[in-house]
Amino acid sequence: MKNSSLKFSSLLIMFCVTSLLFAQEMDAEGCKDHPFFNRLENYYIDGCKENYNEYEFMMGNDKTQILEGTLIDILYTYDGPFGPNLPSKLQVIRNYENAIAKMGGQKVYSRTTDDGGWTGATFHLQKDGSEYWLGIYDLINNPVDQFTFVLLTVQGMKQEITANEMFEKINSGLPITLYINFETGKSAIKSDSENIVEELYQMMNENPDLKILVEGHTDNVGNKSSNQSLSEKRAASLKTALVTKGISSSKIETVGFGQDQPLADNSTDEGRAKNRRIEIKKI
Repeated sequence: MKNSSLKFSSLLIMFCVTSLLFAQEMDAEGCKDHPFFNRLENYYIDGCKENYNEYEFMMGNDKTQILEGTLIDILYTYDGPFGPNLPSKLQVIRNYENAIAKMGGQKVYSRTTDDGGWTGATFHLQKDGSEYWLGIYDLINNPVDQFTFVLLTVQGMKQEITANEMFEKINSGLPITLYINFETGKSAIKSDSENIVEELYQMMNENPDLKILVEGHTDNVGNKSSNQSLSEKRAASLKTALVTKGISSSKIETVGFGQDQPLADNSTDEGRAKNRRIEIKKI
């Protein structure tokens, strides 16, 4: 019995791998899946394009937003057996919703009603210092035999600043604004911001008489009270990182201002990105 089950499982795996390889062989020249997402079974890439462009994403009922960045546009077409295996619009959307949720993203908007109107879904993800907007659009028929995959990448706010530049600025009485990447909704500092933390440590280490105030700031997304707490925790997290590297705790004070001191308009993605920041001041 065990041998029969093992043989069946092996045959099933071989069938799935064979189906995937066959679909890939049919792909349009130069096209491939995005590494974040596995394709649905029995779909091949009918066409694709990649460039820097803008795209109008669906954000709600009769609500759209034009975003700009690196755009990947893939047209997937079904080439498997028709019948119960052909996925519905809801199944296609759920597939990408589950995939993006595992990476910490979320669904922004979706519509699957089969009344002849627009159907599709928009998702948002922040990962490794970049912002991603995913659209699963143009779902043809129900079940779905064709749909469009659109992924727009908005590069995160990158910052190259040396310890000497930091010290010159802060010693002149000006605040240092740092865009440190934290885990979404959390205070853990991401590895891609370690270089900023290291330069800040070097500034403190090379100037032992320097004392600083670390201020945490957020955008206005979410609850005001939770944003206040998050800003305090993020400031404290940066202090902990510096103390762990060897800076005396007595040389660093922290405070959080939540969403109360924005630098830019919170009604835009760009503005909110500027408001999610750490400011360093000399004390």
